[in-house]
Amino acid sequence: MVERGEETPSVFRDGETVATKLRRIAEKARKEPRLKFTSLYHLMNEELLRECFKRLRRDAAAGMDKMTKDMYAANLDANLSDLIGRLHRMAYIPQPVRRKYIPKPGSNKQRPLGIPVLEDKLVQSGLVQILEAVYEQDFINDSYGFRPGRSCHSALRALSDTVESKPVNHIVEADIKGFFDHVNQEWLMKFLEYRIGDKRIQRMVKRFLKAGVYEDGETTVSDEGTPQGGVISPLLANIYLHYALDLWFEKVFRKRCTGIARLIRYADDFVVCFQYKPDAELFRREVSIRLGKFGLELEPTKTRVLEFGRFAVQNAKRRGERAETFDFLGLTHYCGTKRDGNGFRMKRITARKKFTAKLKDFKEWLKMARTMKTKELWKIVKAKLSGHYAYYGVTDNLRGISRFEEEVKKLLFKWLNRRGKRGCLNWQEFSEMVKRFPLPEPRIRVRMFGFSVN
Repeated sequence: MVERGEETPSVFRDGETVATKLRRIAEKARKEPRLKFTSLYHLMNEELLRECFKRLRRDAAAGMDKMTKDMYAANLDANLSDLIGRLHRMAYIPQPVRRKYIPKPGSNKQRPLGIPVLEDKLVQSGLVQILEAVYEQDFINDSYGFRPGRSCHSALRALSDTVESKPVNHIVEADIKGFFDHVNQEWLMKFLEYRIGDKRIQRMVKRFLKAGVYEDGETTVSDEGTPQGGVISPLLANIYLHYALDLWFEKVFRKRCTGIARLIRYADDFVVCFQYKPDAELFRREVSIRLGKFGLELEPTKTRVLEFGRFAVQNAKRRGERAETFDFLGLTHYCGTKRDGNGFRMKRITARKKFTAKLKDFKEWLKMARTMKTKELWKIVKAKLSGHYAYYGVTDNLRGISRFEEEVKKLLFKWLNRRGKRGCLNWQEFSEMVKRFPLPEPRIRVRMFGFSVN
């Protein structure tokens, strides 16, 4: 339990920018981990919101009010002045998010997407900057999802370092079932109050939680979940899991382990490295109980204890089995050896499910885009391939991204052939076309050991 501390000064030195004020708050939060901040809402001013507006995507889909960035910018000063007035009178009421559905890659299902109105995006962005100043000082180092200066690759590097440099022999692979839809809002507000004593911040966060979803002419409001499609949702999720999972693991569970134990989390997806199997099995049992107290449930098909590490292959061979693998952040991790054949290395390849989903997603796009002019289509294909390599082009996964390029070429050949008479383009002609207008070459873009390659 965080004790109540002194009040935060509501008046800062004259002439300070919001960025300077936020740095000062961050420093205070770092030095006083039990301090409850009672005066933060005044930072929701023109300077902060104008900066947030600059960062909004110009091509983002509009919410219920159909307002776009260009439309809002046409009278920006007056719009911001009016918005700030409503915020500080506490007259600002978030609107329901507009729900639309997009195809879910790799399946026939549709994925729900929440689209907030433009002003809600602005206000949420401002709240995120204020809350991050406090919570970035609190979050554990091994929480990587949706945090400044951290990424999926940061989490993967931490995993590599742990498995290869520590006596890790077992992994608990875990996934929380429907996490963003099942966050208990009452618990979330309690967690928020540990550090944020400013009632206006609390009220505004609660209003976003209760804004609801607009679909088929009706608005529905739930007591569970975080704001759909909102930029504040990932931060609130991290706050929730910080108290429900991370602190419990660091302060309580790990102290009971007899060997090495490290939890690495990216949003609701996490793995835990253990030296000893009894510790891993105890965690698997107790984490279900712990999360259950806060309305969360582990996905049983994605949660298990497996043997993994430098002795896993030889132990599996003695049993007449193959060493187990696990998926984390779209990559399958398996036990291998160093390039010279001696010494253990954890290696990665694109997870089969992700590979299939990404390829299906590309095929669906190609079906819709095949009527484009070839030059324009080719430009987008190059961008898609570059994006794929930027994420999946990690150490040891050259085979995975090369295979993806091969399959993309086959799809291109097939759909370009359908634009004219059947057989108008043979494979040799297509190959010459690729030589003349080369696609990005699959290569390792992200080193898991030491640095990134841009």
